[in-house]
Amino acid sequence: MLPGSGSDEVFVRSVFAGPLGALGIELHAVAPRHGRDVIDGYRAALDAALERPGPVLVGGISLGAHVAAAWAAQRRAEAGPGPAGLLLALPAWTGRPGDAPAALVARATAACVRDSGVVGAVAAAEASSPPWLAAELARAWQRYGTGLAAALDAAAAEPAPDASGLRALDVPVGLAALVDDPVHPLAVAEHWHALLPRAVLLNAPLAVFGADPAVLGRAAVLGWLRAARAGARSAAARTPVP
Repeated sequence: MLPGSGSDEVFVRSVFAGPLGALGIELHAVAPRHGRDVIDGYRAALDAALERPGPVLVGGISLGAHVAAAWAAQRRAEAGPGPAGLLLALPAWTGRPGDAPAALVARATAACVRDSGVVGAVAAAEASSPPWLAAELARAWQRYGTGLAAALDAAAAEPAPDASGLRALDVPVGLAALVDDPVHPLAVAEHWHALLPRAVLLNAPLAVFGADPAVLGRAAVLGWLRAARAGARSAAARTPVP
C-alpha cells in the first residue's frame, strides 16, 4: 500500500493494517522516498511486490491510489503479470491533475516550504487544519525534511490513470471515499467507480475518518470483497453445466 502526497507508511498502517489483518492478509506499507523521486520509489515497490509468491493486492491513498492504479493499467496493457485486486482510497483526479484541489494544495504547500521551511509550513497547517490532521502532517512532513517541497511538486504533477486506463482494470477494486472532503471530492471517486468494470465504492464522513483512520481501510477492503464476490457469481452464472 502506497502513501499519499507528503504522507508516509505510518499513516498507511493506521488505515489498512487492521482491516487487512482481520482477513489474514499481510500488509506491506511502502516508505516514501523523501524527494523528487518519490513516484519512482512507489513504482519500484509495486514491481517488487509481484516477485512475492501468491496473489498480491496493491493500492494506496490519494497519490498512492493514483500510482497503483496507473501501474496496474500499464501492466494490463503490456499483458504482463499484475495484481489480483486494488484497494484505492481518496482518488483526487483523473488523468492530468490540472487545477484539481489536491494538486493546488500540494503546489501551495511546496511553495510555503520553500519560503518558510518545513517548520513554517507545519505552523501554517496547524493554524488551518483540524487537530488530528495538523498532528499527522507535522509528524510526516518533518520526516521528509528538505525533500518535502520536491516530493509535493512531484505529486502535484503526476497523472492519475485516464478513462481508458481505468476501463482496462478488470480486477476487483475496492474504492473508498469521504463524502465531505474538499481536497478529494467524492465526485472523483464516483467517476472512477463508473469507469472501473469491477469496483464497489463505499464512503464515510470526514469527521469519522479523523477519529478512526481505519474506517477508510475498512471501506476499501469491504468494497474489494464485494467486487470479488460479485465477479465470482457472474463467472459461475456463465459456466455451462456439464
